[in-house]
Amino acid sequence: MISSSDDGLSVTLCYAYDPMCSWCYAFDPVWKNLHKKFKKTLIIETLLGGLAPDSNFVMPADMQARISNTWSRIEHAVPGTKFNYDFWKLCIPRRSTYPACRAVIAASEQGKSYEFLMVDAIQRAYYREARNPSLMKTLMCIAEEIGLDVDRFTEVLMSEECNVILQKEINKTIALGIRGFPTLLLLHRDQVIRIEHDFSSAEITANRVEVGVRQLKV
Repeated sequence: MISSSDDGLSVTLCYAYDPMCSWCYAFDPVWKNLHKKFKKTLIIETLLGGLAPDSNFVMPADMQARISNTWSRIEHAVPGTKFNYDFWKLCIPRRSTYPACRAVIAASEQGKSYEFLMVDAIQRAYYREARNPSLMKTLMCIAEEIGLDVDRFTEVLMSEECNVILQKEINKTIALGIRGFPTLLLLHRDQVIRIEHDFSSAEITANRVEVGVRQLKV
């Protein structure tokens, strides 16, 4: 999913993420600041990485423990990031993020701004309200909460076209050598520069983006 810059520049700031990636949730405030800063000078491209394919199986207990521990590490590493650990008691976790990824695609079909609203709402539901975005009923509730046409959203979400779009984005992340999320890249023609991001500072990360742009042969 791409939003073009206003002045026709050809350098792309690419952000690869998953709406159910806990590190992406921690990075989201920084990403919002970067998007605001560069949206008029760079092409902004977001790519859904798809951490975990569709599954109806209950997440194994050892994986639940590892992810819960990751949440704790993030809270210590990124001040201000909070998780609601009631999720592990109130929900039946699945290792399945593709539904949430497709929900972002389906939301953006009703307007670019809904991509960001859907990501925010999924993260809020999952990490702060202890709701399960792997479930269709949760995603439909979220769609209603952010003001989407729920019938239209559901139709797109369940379509093969939506799945094809997701697979294309996943394939592009693989082709770009992306192996983890969140990832920031600068792209220009055949040039790719990976930007080291700071989870707590938009200013530091923005400075690194600007240095990267100067390094590109535009």
